[in-house]
Formats: sequence, structure tokens, C-alpha cells
Amino acid sequence: MSKSITFYVQPGGKLQGEARVPGDKSMSHRSIMLGSLAEGVTHVKGFLEAEDALATLQAFRDMGVEIEGPVNGELTIHGVGKHGLRAPKNDLYLGNSGTSMRLLSGLLAGQAFNSVLTGDKSLSGRPMKRVTEPLATMGADIKATEKGTAPLHITGRAGQLTGIDYAMPIASAQVKSCLLLAGMYAQGVTSVTEPAPTRDHTERMLTGFSYPVKQEGNKVSITAEGRLTAADIDVPSDISSAAFFLVGASIAPGSDLTLRHVGINPTRTGVIDILRLMGANIEVLNERTVGGEPVADLHVVYSPLKGIDIPEHLVPLAIDEFPVLFVAAACAEGQTRLTGAEELRVKESDRIQVMADGLQILGVDAQSTEDGMIIQGGSIGGGEVISHGDHRIAMSFSIAGLRANAPITIHDCENVNTSFPEFRDLAKRLGLDLVCKEEV
Repeated sequence: MSKSITFYVQPGGKLQGEARVPGDKSMSHRSIMLGSLAEGVTHVKGFLEAEDALATLQAFRDMGVEIEGPVNGELTIHGVGKHGLRAPKNDLYLGNSGTSMRLLSGLLAGQAFNSVLTGDKSLSGRPMKRVTEPLATMGADIKATEKGTAPLHITGRAGQLTGIDYAMPIASAQVKSCLLLAGMYAQGVTSVTEPAPTRDHTERMLTGFSYPVKQEGNKVSITAEGRLTAADIDVPSDISSAAFFLVGASIAPGSDLTLRHVGINPTRTGVIDILRLMGANIEVLNERTVGGEPVADLHVVYSPLKGIDIPEHLVPLAIDEFPVLFVAAACAEGQTRLTGAEELRVKESDRIQVMADGLQILGVDAQSTEDGMIIQGGSIGGGEVISHGDHRIAMSFSIAGLRANAPITIHDCENVNTSFPEFRDLAKRLGLDLVCKEEV
């Protein structure tokens, strides 16, 4: 029998002290991918030892790359060069990681071998046409299910891909990155134009590995004329993981928390901007640049929040943080309205509907809309909610316990291990009354 994990959260508490949350998931994925394709040996510090990033690591081991570690977040990758990957003996299983599947589909489309990408039930339900369709226009041969989902059967077309000039219909860093990685194996120029800025870790890391990337406004271009040279990478703490504690300290009276060495890449700081617009007291201290990425310490103390209309230009810059931002809105005075976030419906779960349903169970007036949510702030009650296997939903409802007036039970929490295995212990150390039980 498979075990499920349930979180039991007692109401109240405050977050105090300091902590360093685990390494950035987006950068951990990309450090493996680019380090494997580089010439020479790449050393990585701060690697996120969670299931999603480890799935990427295993996929590259399965394609013949020697990777030592991880030990305490440190890895040594013996790069095989841009054309050095070998055909995997079996399907590449990517667990719950949409980033791994979407980026690898672009990378593998231009190889000299065939591959099959599979994932767990949740990943196998997520849309892949957003990458397979533009890749097909480049000449890629990828077969998905009738619904456009995994498994993806990729026929390698080495030397047969052609660059395209692609205008993305929806802002997505995963689609952009997928096409840039395919463009490293395509004839001519591959350009991607985004309708709004999205996280730019791929472009920054390619530059860090000495691969030429051209940026003009909201258009980024790449060609096959380049090679990756090994580099040392220090992965900063993941702002998406820090977000749970930024919200927790903002909503729980008496909180005073410092989060160390957090990545504050401007394409990722929407959560800070939105919380500040709501009245949060967040200081950005000790700013510095580490490995081409901006890093800082974040100091947050409790402050009463007010409801706002969330500016649409900030939506792509906070897309993964909205589940916990909905909790902030539930604790705020007045109404918070989110629009332009239809992307949330095709994440690990339909995050708009799942959060609206859960908040309503907890007594919050939360109405889902086609592309967002309308939340009337007030009080949070207790109850039993289901995370639907979505790690960010599970952690968000845990944080809601800080302001709840009765216990909250959260079912189906095993996927917290995909991004933040230390969440339970860290949350308890900082002041959340959380008990975790395995149940058959």
C-alpha cells in the first residue's frame, strides 16, 4: 500500500528567528542540464536535494554523464560537451517535474538518439502542446498522447532542426527555455519573444557558461554557433520557498524573521512587490551578486495587510507564489482581486480552483474566476482541505494555520518533497505548530 502524508496544523503562533531556505529549484535544474553539456568539470553549491531536481540529475546520469554527489548541496558534474550525451537504456522518468519535461523535450529534440519522457500521474496530466507545437515547427518529431500530454516519444533529429522566430502566446519561462535549448542544435537563429517578462535563469546561466545569447528588449535569440565552458555555480535560496515564510511572518502578529541568501532575480520578485503593495514590511538587506544572480537577505516583520487589485504586470513574476498569496489575501482587510493568471489552472493542480475550494472550507469568501480569484479578507477558520498532490497548495494551507482560529488538516502532502523536503522541520523551528503523519 502506498502511504499518504497528512499535515495537522494547530492555530496561532508566530515566525521568529533566521533561516536559509533550500536552493532555487529552477537554477538547480539548469545547473545539471548546462553543466552536463559543458566542456570540463562544473562544481555546484546550494543544489536543491529535492525530488524534482534529483529527477533531472538522474536523467543525465541515464544519458551517460558522470555526476558526483549531491553531498550537502554540492555536486561535481563531468561535462560531456554539447554533443556528448548518449542514448538512455530506458525511459527517462521525471516524477512530478514539469520543468524537467518541458526543458528536456527541447534539448532532446536535436540529439542523435531517440528518447521517451515519462512522469507521475500529476505530470502526465499537464499540457505539453505549448512546447511540442513550436518544437514541431522547428522540425522536431515528438509524439504525445491525444490530449497532448506525457509520455513524450522523441525521435532525435540531429542536424535537422531549423531556427524559428516565435512569439509566445502566454508568458512562460519553461517554453522560452525549451526553445532556447532546442535552438542550440538548430540551423540559423532561434528567437523567442515574450508578452511579459518571465524568469531569465536560462539566459543568465548560458552566459555564465560562455554560450552566446542575444537579448533585445523582450526578445532573446540563440544559434548553434557556440559551446558551453564549465563554470562554478552557487545556487541561491529559492524565493518560491521563501515566499511561504514571507507571507507567514507578514500575517502572524509578533513575527520577526530574517531569510538569508535569497535569490532576488528581478524576474522572480513579484511576491515581494505584491506583499509590499498590500502593506507588508519587508526589507531587502545585504544585496550582492553571486554567480551572475542577485542575492539578498530578506527581513520581514508582522504588519496588517490590505486587499488590493494585483497589477497584471506582476502576475508572471509571481506565478508560483499565488497559492500562498491567496492566504495573505484571506488575512487582509478588504478585497483582493487577481486577473490574468489563467496559467495557474495548468500547474501541478488547478491552483485557482483548488485554493478557492480550500479557502471556502476554511470559511473564507473566495470566488474563482476564469483567470484569477476574488477574495474578501477577514478571518480563517479550521477544517480539512485536500492539496491534490500539489506541494505549494499543501504548504500554503499550512501557513494559513498561523492566523486560523481552529485546527487545519491538510491531506495528500507527500509531494512537498518535490520542492522543499525540509519545510516541515523548518516551519516548526520558526514557530508553526505542525505535525506530520504517514497514513496508509
